[in-house]
Amino acid sequence: MRIDVFTIFPQVYQPYLGTSILHRAIERGLVTVNLHNIRDWTTDRHHVTDDEPYGGGGGMVMKPEPLFNAVESVLGEKPGRPVILLTPQGRLLNQTIVSELSREPELALLSGRYEGIDERVRKHLVSDEISIGDYVLTGGELPALVLIDAIVRLLPGALGDPEGAKQDSHASGLLEHPHYTRPSEFRGWQVPQVLLSGDHARIARWRRQQALLRTYQRRPDLLDLALLNEEDREYLADLDVDEVD
Repeated sequence: MRIDVFTIFPQVYQPYLGTSILHRAIERGLVTVNLHNIRDWTTDRHHVTDDEPYGGGGGMVMKPEPLFNAVESVLGEKPGRPVILLTPQGRLLNQTIVSELSREPELALLSGRYEGIDERVRKHLVSDEISIGDYVLTGGELPALVLIDAIVRLLPGALGDPEGAKQDSHASGLLEHPHYTRPSEFRGWQVPQVLLSGDHARIARWRRQQALLRTYQRRPDLLDLALLNEEDREYLADLDVDEVD
């Protein structure tokens, strides 16, 4: 996969891209992340990428010329791939969207700054808009890194455990089950005996039920869309009965 990132702060990305799973995925050639400084496509000597908004008001707005010049210079006038603007106004990121984007061979990400981006960029250059939550950040760099991280985890070979991504929270529509490691007793708190039993069928059943329980308690809204079997439904029905009792 190839990801092109357009930003005025490429230095923000480099430390995180050089760490852990992302670093290994890049080294193995699973993904290429190209950082492009939008200032390189400005035409004034001060490399200005923003200006005051028409109509007045606070804040500055990113100018259309450098963004169009940068994207079209790197990707061509008809990019032929998703060009994604990271913005609080975009569709709310979830695992389904991440999975969808992980199947794209190439992506372009636009990281905005200041008060916003000239609307002509949104209308005529961008093909998709994504938000990582209902709140506002200083710029699009962190959302772009969140999106890159989530996508790369799904690329075959990126994780040490090939099945690891399938077990993460939200991957199956449920929150993930609890995890424990050594020691088996810590400050009097014991690891559940089922995890020490060596009975893989019992362990799998316990983990599934714990995932259902955790989702039921913390994010019951997810259960409406989760893929549930008959045993799952019976377990959830018993939880409802116990709660009523």
